[in-house]
Amino acid sequence: MHDRVTVVGHSAERAAREAETFRTRNVPRQDAERLSLRQRALRRAEQIAVLAAKTAYPLHRALGEARPGPRVQPRWAPAPLIRKAERSFPKLGWPRETDSLCPECVKQTREAILSGRTPLSELVDGNPGEVKAQILEDSGRIVMRKTCPVHGEFEDVMSVSPEFLARIERLFPGRDYEAPKSKLRNHGTSSIKYGRGSVLTVDLTNRCNMMCDPCFMDANQVGYVHELTWEDVTQILDDSLSVQPRRQMSVQFSGGEPTLSPFFVDAVRYARDVGYFCVQCASNGIRFAQEPEFCHAAKSAGLRLVYLQFDGVSNAAHEHRKVGNLFDVKQTAIDNLHAAGIDVVLVVTVVRGVNDDQVGPIVEFALENSDKITVVSFQPVSFTGRDEDISDERRHAQRYTLSHLARDVSLQLGATEPMRDWFPLSAMNPFSDVVDVLLGPDTDFGALKCGCHPNCGIGTVLVVNKRTKAWAPLCDFIDVEQVLKDLQEVADAGKGKAHVMSGVALSLARNFRPERAPAGYGLTELVRQCISQAGATGDAVGTTEGDAAAFEWRFLFIAGMWFQDLFNYDFRRTEMCIIPYGTQQGEISFCAYNTGVGWRQIIEKMHMSAKVSDWYREHGRHPVYAKGQDLELPGGAPKAKARRRRLNLVD
Repeated sequence: MHDRVTVVGHSAERAAREAETFRTRNVPRQDAERLSLRQRALRRAEQIAVLAAKTAYPLHRALGEARPGPRVQPRWAPAPLIRKAERSFPKLGWPRETDSLCPECVKQTREAILSGRTPLSELVDGNPGEVKAQILEDSGRIVMRKTCPVHGEFEDVMSVSPEFLARIERLFPGRDYEAPKSKLRNHGTSSIKYGRGSVLTVDLTNRCNMMCDPCFMDANQVGYVHELTWEDVTQILDDSLSVQPRRQMSVQFSGGEPTLSPFFVDAVRYARDVGYFCVQCASNGIRFAQEPEFCHAAKSAGLRLVYLQFDGVSNAAHEHRKVGNLFDVKQTAIDNLHAAGIDVVLVVTVVRGVNDDQVGPIVEFALENSDKITVVSFQPVSFTGRDEDISDERRHAQRYTLSHLARDVSLQLGATEPMRDWFPLSAMNPFSDVVDVLLGPDTDFGALKCGCHPNCGIGTVLVVNKRTKAWAPLCDFIDVEQVLKDLQEVADAGKGKAHVMSGVALSLARNFRPERAPAGYGLTELVRQCISQAGATGDAVGTTEGDAAAFEWRFLFIAGMWFQDLFNYDFRRTEMCIIPYGTQQGEISFCAYNTGVGWRQIIEKMHMSAKVSDWYREHGRHPVYAKGQDLELPGGAPKAKARRRRLNLVD
């Protein structure tokens, strides 16, 4: 049973509409006569500024090329700042060959190590379960095929639009630094080999107060508790500072449910104390909903973001999570976190045929709540943890790719163009390169940088007015692709702050289309906001806390992050991982830890705190909500808000 462009029950007419979504569509814009006199005057001034910038930028670029700055060797980096021509690339396009895993061999090896029949060193030195895989086009899809001499052939879909995947791979800007080998990254072919990382994930506990499916961890089901001690927490964070390149990352505390750890608040504070600007947690939101004072305690410790698990815009959309009023819980958590000054990222595991119809409504919900929500991160399902033994029939029926996501956002939201508006997450790296130049050689940390493989993640940006909820896709009124090329040129010139900042401003101006911008949003706001988002304002470059309070308009980032599983595993992605897991055995790629050869199960078993029965005897039981019951909320359920089917899309 193979995946198709359509899902079960789709008509041929809808299939044609879905295919058309990947082609450029013209979205009607606002009639100039509807603008106020003042707005029209500002638009004329902006048009003059755009023309001036189109003339000035080539001169600025020529100056940078003729007299580039000296090569900068930052204190935090193993080599001088990398310029575009010096970057390496993985093999992209198709057909191509890569290294993958046999799903069955991996499970057999893992069981042998857990039982003591095979030493742990086999994972480092033996390359267990590795097979060659072919990535190729077949019947209008991009697929991965691999054959194990023992267990036969495996196939899975990577994209339902070759054209879309080709665009994403074309826009990949190249790898970051090659990472020096170290004892913290000694995991054989599962080792991270490139880049600095952007999100350091630390699982505080494998305990959870829910019984979700899907679940990376298989929480509450493994028979033992793995919970970090305070010494473990501090050691992992201290060790992370020794990794080269020494990088500024977002530290994410996860689990299980990290708020169950007695060290949660102290861990947040310690991460800030050792120098990390952004600390976040991945949570189901229950404790934040039930205990408003806990939100304030977390904020006081330095918590900036909550990655809130979110499946849809109704309680019915969350039924598979086995809590009756879970959407009400999410709304209450969002309100409590906002009151405490903590931003929310909606994190949506998308399963085809389960909640893929919620993609558009979730973005609409984020737009309606754009004063509280900064990002929507869609994560196409990874069949691991509780779903590792999924049947082939169910896997093919429920597989959801990044190309599905780009299509569904366009179809369900009624805006965005897949072949114009979506970029690989790593395409944003020129912003980080600009910040690295501004930081200079004497800083302790490099900028946060998302240098993942183009098959890992994609993103697009909407601009939304937090007060009126008017919004539009950013690519409607600025040529983002050209801006990224310009910023790479500015960074590569390696000149001083004045040259860099003027280059950024000129690029934004020359690529701005004032006649297509939302009413009330202009070039000045765009330049100020981009500089702020890049962390290039004020004396402490790179430390920006975001634009929530400073600007009336917000960049709402819509991301797709597709974690691997054993059926589509690609070691070229693993070695470029930007989400290292901080563990008692060093820093391990997110996918190698959760979905690869089995590092999670092995490390947790090696360092388990106690058997579940012994833990309960000593610490007591914590509640687990898993029978469809409603959770009690302070003040009762939040008041229902009348949702508009279409928001104030600026047209």
